Amino acid sequence: MKKSRLLILSAFFTLFTLLLPMTSVGATIVYGDLNTDSSIDSIDYSILKGYLFGSITISNPTAADVNGDGNIDAIDLSLMKQYILHIITKFPADNNTNPEDNTPAAQLIGDMVFSVPSCTFSNQVTVTLSSKIANSQIRYTTDGSVPTASSPLYSIPLTFTKTTQLRAQSFVNGVVSGNMGTAVYVASAINTKHDLPVLILDAYGGGKPARDYKDVAVMLMEPQNNEASLLQTPTVATRAGFHVRGQSSANYEKTPYRLELWDNKNDDAKYSLLGMPGDGDWALLSPFPDKSLIRNALAYELGASMGLKSPRYRFVEVYLNLDNQPLSSADYQGVYLLTETLEIDKDRVNIKKLKEKDLTEPNITGGYLMQFNMMATDGPLVKGSGWNDLEITDPDDLLPEQLTWISNYIQKVHNSIHSSNPSDTTNGYPAYIDVDSFINYIIGNEIAREGDSYMRSTYIYKDRGAKLAAGPLWDYDLAYNCVTGMMGSTNYIEGWQFQPMFGMSSTCDWYYKLMQDPTFQSKISARWQELRSGPLSDAQLKALVQKLTTPLTNGAKRNFQKWNNLGTKNVGGFSTQTTQTWEEQISIIQNFLLQRAAWLDKSGWKPTTRTNPGWGG
Repeated sequence: MKKSRLLILSAFFTLFTLLLPMTSVGATIVYGDLNTDSSIDSIDYSILKGYLFGSITISNPTAADVNGDGNIDAIDLSLMKQYILHIITKFPADNNTNPEDNTPAAQLIGDMVFSVPSCTFSNQVTVTLSSKIANSQIRYTTDGSVPTASSPLYSIPLTFTKTTQLRAQSFVNGVVSGNMGTAVYVASAINTKHDLPVLILDAYGGGKPARDYKDVAVMLMEPQNNEASLLQTPTVATRAGFHVRGQSSANYEKTPYRLELWDNKNDDAKYSLLGMPGDGDWALLSPFPDKSLIRNALAYELGASMGLKSPRYRFVEVYLNLDNQPLSSADYQGVYLLTETLEIDKDRVNIKKLKEKDLTEPNITGGYLMQFNMMATDGPLVKGSGWNDLEITDPDDLLPEQLTWISNYIQKVHNSIHSSNPSDTTNGYPAYIDVDSFINYIIGNEIAREGDSYMRSTYIYKDRGAKLAAGPLWDYDLAYNCVTGMMGSTNYIEGWQFQPMFGMSSTCDWYYKLMQDPTFQSKISARWQELRSGPLSDAQLKALVQKLTTPLTNGAKRNFQKWNNLGTKNVGGFSTQTTQTWEEQISIIQNFLLQRAAWLDKSGWKPTTRTNPGWGG
């Protein structure tokens, strides 16, 4: 009787195999779809089971190797069952690309195969390891360290209940073989839904960082059908480092961070985040005194519309887990701005990169990225007569000859602005600076009235063979009528931001001196009128505010449930606007923009010259 059943089963599988469509040469492999009917179900499971019993053959065996380790075995059968039962949503082979795949995600996996890709999980996650290296042993770590020949030997599936960085390495005869692989698993006790992208940072219980990088797991969840959940498949999942960034903002309860995405060697892993070009370096800006949540974004949008270099950004909601427990609602940090950092790169500040051999003209003429950063410099300083606190931000490893060259050029810029005929095209500032960029930069700063304008985060750059240009824009979270009733207030409708505050000295007086030149005044007035007919018209300003705020409606509610400071005057050490609702904060910005633009219309861009200039007019 038993023999009869086996014969019937064998005949069934033989007939079933004959009915399977043949896989054409060059067809796309869909892992798990063994009968190529565009679905993965119990029929495919039965086919794989029959294959393992030796009863049938499979026309497309590659599709059966769902863990991508080059073998078809019981592990693949187990994964198939998990998929059908919705325990997993995709197979490891879907993430394991060919050896020519140089994407950061593929490089992070290396030559290892993880049965469960990097993800968030509830309660526990069980992971099976295999290697693409034949006849190898696998050794692993769960503390972030690099596996060695003395690390634990993998033998059975690993189960985790806490956030874990699993790193694995193949060894052949005790010697490292192939590329190390890493997967990160973030434990979560919640599955909150959001309509903004969600960025999860989990520090493996390591606590809050200071100025040095600490290990952190990073997961990015993008909305699907306008909803992102904490337990969905992440768009990006990687190891990384993070530390506190900023000056005064570093002390905010809602802390800003510098984020560096890492590969297995702690080098930059250039992931594309939310459609922005791939890079390893990012900033998480934390609007805190800025209760509108949009001031930096507003400045960057206005700057870009005028032709200034401005960083790309995306609004995200952040969860930050610093303890050794699963992610919880207490780890929610609110709405942040995920922003490109300012660096010389084809997708950031696109100017030439200096090399060590660039010691003579024309190569030594660029590129240099610099900023005036009063009392806050930490890079190589460009020194000369007439300015201070000008630091090189990129590159940070200039050779003495290069630093001398750019210092001499900046001295020529300063001298030309202070010359007896500053607008002379041969010896005046037009010979050394990109005048249009300085005009646009001043317009952007004057409409914003940021308290640190022209003193801190005031960037300039010099490309090879080009003149000195103003920009990119950075740090406008206290602008647009954010700070009131204190030194550095930004709520004045009238007056000029470029004039030294109460006669105090600043990092340089270039912008003030340029605005005293009749030729420059004429050019900036004409440019202002042009912009007022375009991106800086009242209608366009109101439309931009609406564009920025509409997607934040629900996120803002969650943000101020976490940080209940709308009615608090002193926030982050600044005297801020108080309202009952977030919508009223938006009205404050919009009204300020329209009133400030109207005053600039009236001014004609002809400031009053004063012996002791101040912000008043």
